[in-house]
Amino acid sequence: MAAQEQYEELARQLSALGAVKRGLSRSLPQDCSPATAMLLALLKQHGDMRMSRLGELLGIDASVTSRHVAYAAERGWIDRQPDPLDKRSRQLSLTPSGGALLEEVSARYTQALATCLQDWSDADVGHLIGLMTRLRESFGECRPRLAPQHHPAEHATRTHA
Repeated sequence: MAAQEQYEELARQLSALGAVKRGLSRSLPQDCSPATAMLLALLKQHGDMRMSRLGELLGIDASVTSRHVAYAAERGWIDRQPDPLDKRSRQLSLTPSGGALLEEVSARYTQALATCLQDWSDADVGHLIGLMTRLRESFGECRPRLAPQHHPAEHATRTHA
C-alpha cells in the first residue's frame, strides 16, 4: 500500500487534470460541449437507450439529462423516438450527423493529445493508458464505498436547523 504522502500527491495531480480536460475541451467544435460529446459517445458505445439509462451512465439527474438531450436533438445529433415497450418513454439514438460530429471530436482530441504529448514515447503513452485504465477500474469497484459519510452530529444539525 502506498504512503499517505503519495495519496496526497496523487490527489493534487488528479485535481490538476481539470486543466488538461479544459485544454481538450477547447479543441471541440464551438457548439459541442464536453457533456454533449460524452452523451454522443455513450450512445455510440451502448447503442439506443432510454433517457433514464443515459442519465445513469452520465451520472446526472433527469432534468440535466433532458436539457443535454434537447440540445443535441435540436442540432440533429440524436433522434428521440417513442419506446416500443413503453410509449411514455423515448428511445434515444445517434443520428448520422451525430456520428459525424463524434468522429470530428475524436479526431480533434487525438490531434490535441498528439500535439501536447509529442515528446512522449509510445511506451510512455501506453503506460499512462494502462495506469489510467486501472485507476478507473479501481474506482468502479469501490464506488459504493465512496458514498459520503454522514456523522450523527451532522444529521442532527441538518434536521433541526
